[in-house]
Amino acid sequence: MNGPEIHVAFAPELTVFVPRERRRALTTDGVSTLGHVVESLGVPLTEVGTLLVDGRELPVSHIPAAGESVTVQPVTRPQQVPGAPLRFLLDVHLGTLARRLRLLGIDAAYESTDIGDPALAARSAAEQRVMLSRDRGLLRRRELWAGAFVYSTRPDDQLRDVLGRFAPELRPWTRCTACNGLLKEATKEQVVDQLEGGTERSYDVFAQCEECGRAYWKGAHHDSLEAIVERALAEFGSQTPSGA
Repeated sequence: MNGPEIHVAFAPELTVFVPRERRRALTTDGVSTLGHVVESLGVPLTEVGTLLVDGRELPVSHIPAAGESVTVQPVTRPQQVPGAPLRFLLDVHLGTLARRLRLLGIDAAYESTDIGDPALAARSAAEQRVMLSRDRGLLRRRELWAGAFVYSTRPDDQLRDVLGRFAPELRPWTRCTACNGLLKEATKEQVVDQLEGGTERSYDVFAQCEECGRAYWKGAHHDSLEAIVERALAEFGSQTPSGA
């Protein structure tokens, strides 16, 4: 490129996207927007908050001029997602995170097969869902309604990241972890066909998914699930829900 030279600095939270050798002055083509320049350095715009150019806040559509110094800030947390109830869509690699979000009563659609980036982006737009992914290419797709990069590979950290970023309302034990449907109280007689003998004798309180019909009760894994719920409520239960 033979255009103007600018300097771009990134907030510490964003340096994970930018190789050290690219954190320096760079020459632009003179016609690309600031948003394009930032993305070309590896940072999805879903992760970008304020752009400061020589100390002034400017939009991603700004075309950089020679000598300008740009500071790229991360999104403000909790991040506001206006215009629709807060709902998520997760790609094939985030199944555990999807189940934990549902455990907390958060609307989290999940694709258990790889349907491809175009189809995921189209569903995000059609259903107005925030796309959660570790795929930077997917998060750069313009048709996305909204998106967020999931920074960790560890489910515990992924959950904390999403809860801290979006401050969703927590309503534990109200969604099916298998299909995302809502749960309703059920009698033993209504779910008896799903119970083994020991379960039928030992438990009397049940819930059932209104969508897929799956039965739930406080079985052997309840303590570990309860621990996840209690940690989330202790740390994030007092947050103001996103969009409130």
